[in-house]
Amino acid sequence: MTEQVVFYTNPMSRGRIVHWLLDEIGVPYETRIISFEKGEHKAPAFLAINPMGKLPAIVHRGAVVTETAAICMYLADEFPAAGLAPKIGDPQRGVYLRWFFFGAATFEPAIIDKMLARPPVERKSALSYGSYEDAVKTLETAVTPGPWILGDRFSAVDVYVGSQVHFGFMTKSLEPTPALQKYADRCSSRPALQKLLQGAR
Repeated sequence: MTEQVVFYTNPMSRGRIVHWLLDEIGVPYETRIISFEKGEHKAPAFLAINPMGKLPAIVHRGAVVTETAAICMYLADEFPAAGLAPKIGDPQRGVYLRWFFFGAATFEPAIIDKMLARPPVERKSALSYGSYEDAVKTLETAVTPGPWILGDRFSAVDVYVGSQVHFGFMTKSLEPTPALQKYADRCSSRPALQKLLQGAR
């Protein structure tokens, strides 16, 4: 088994989030681009990695990890020298986990539904995010007063949530309120993200 991270991605996927995190960590990794146009994400070779046919995915020490939030949390824990995850026992660990799961289970579904203009449902309580407005207001409490979700400490949850905020702005599914815009600007100032964005041009 190898220590190197094998990173399966496509530039037009959530793999950009993991790409940013890998560069924040500074760990060597091997990138394998999976072509949507060629249907490589549905080919048997990739389905053996992720039966969902979704990107990103990583393989590290023989373990396959899928789901973007899980990959981010895994990498931050596996490479502690980068200081991107509070350790178990650290009081900030609970805050860190809270907002990771909020991003994955609450905020992302809210902005995706907004982007796709899905009709509202009668029973909002059945939705993970309740209402779009509540999800956005709740996220604002996470990034205020800042500068990061864990206060002065930048962490992997900022990579994950910050990427969602950028995506929301890009797709017009999220209004750049003052608090969210300032947070997005702070994320954009990270050298690892600047490197990724410049490489995409």
